[in-house]
Amino acid sequence: MEEYLLYLTNIAIILLIGVFIAIISKKLKTSNLLLLLISGIILSKMTYYGEKLFQFSHTFLTGLAVLALVMIIFDAASRFKWKTIDEYTLRALKLAFFFLLLNMFLLAIATSLLFGIKDVFLVLIFSSIMVGTSPDVILSMLKQGNHKIVELLRIESIVNTPLTVLLPFIILDLMQSLTAQEVIFSKLLDNLKPFITQFVVGIGAGVLIGLIVAKAMKKAYSETISPLALITAALLTYILAENLGGNGVLAVTVMGLMFGNFYVKQKEQLYSFSSVFENSLMILVFILVGIGISVPFSSYIFWIKAFILFIFYLCIRYAAVMWAMNKQKLTIKEKLFMTFNIPKGIAVAVVAFTLATKVTEIPGLQTILNLVVIFMLFSLIVATFVSKFDHWFLTPEKTLENEKERLFEKEKELEKKKNKNK
Repeated sequence: MEEYLLYLTNIAIILLIGVFIAIISKKLKTSNLLLLLISGIILSKMTYYGEKLFQFSHTFLTGLAVLALVMIIFDAASRFKWKTIDEYTLRALKLAFFFLLLNMFLLAIATSLLFGIKDVFLVLIFSSIMVGTSPDVILSMLKQGNHKIVELLRIESIVNTPLTVLLPFIILDLMQSLTAQEVIFSKLLDNLKPFITQFVVGIGAGVLIGLIVAKAMKKAYSETISPLALITAALLTYILAENLGGNGVLAVTVMGLMFGNFYVKQKEQLYSFSSVFENSLMILVFILVGIGISVPFSSYIFWIKAFILFIFYLCIRYAAVMWAMNKQKLTIKEKLFMTFNIPKGIAVAVVAFTLATKVTEIPGLQTILNLVVIFMLFSLIVATFVSKFDHWFLTPEKTLENEKERLFEKEKELEKKKNKNK
């Protein structure tokens, strides 16, 4: 069979599996992402005459990874709107910041000690990826989808998704700019110049394309051309930044933020198109992550260490929730619900998929990717189990509507006090 036909056949089979999984997960009321990942792992073990049944070229995987990366980071960044910042957003920002801070310090140290990884940059890449959450994958399973805790988790995922995608690649760029031998104070500035250039060029490219897109789409809208133009603009932003020596991921993030916060005609229709496109990418990426990253099933010690690290990770999450929500009157059950609901979604999968194309270039990266896949499995299993008992964790009267009414009454009382003081 011709190589291109083999690729097309494999892609068609993967998408077909994805469709069946979507139907099955809907009937079973479980996470389709968990089943997609497990399917990918099973497919990776299938062989034909001693060779893997599903194989793709490095160039194809890299191209698909970049496309998925650009789409996900643009979608995540464009959904963050400055004018919609309220008390919920501030709480979510606080939680995301504390979780990131504790992860980058405590999880990095624990990973280094448990797995003997001496490269600081590698453990920081892993820690930054683990900040990502995606409660959307279990929302359909919840009986109390309008609860204030669920809304808080949803906003947190919008906030931390750009961080999940951006930080690992910033650390990777820094890792390539600074080697262990070169971290000398006298040479530090010289070694940081390429890194600073990547930042400046990335932001510049994002602002430039973002302004052009915002201006072009401010008045004109075409049902067929506008969605295609948006995808093209996001890809051009990445390509322009990378070719000029900048950070392509940062450039797309900046462009997405500008698109999300500027007025664009028929913006919601553009979002709906990108969602359809992303569903196909999601199926491909999750199954290919399972196929491409060979998790060591025969190494029981590795799995035991990974499980211990995951338990420690949950403790870090609980500490972050306690720290960030110390002024909120939350019950222990609600805090536990926030702790366990950290499923890894498409953002984490895309980052893992993209990094998998660099395994041969970076020693020790395979161990990090194995941990990422195992953590994806653990987090999706835990979140799926907890979502089945959301009625036990969440207090029914604390719905989103009631909470918003309470906040509105609180604002009215503050206004009355201000008027009295005047």
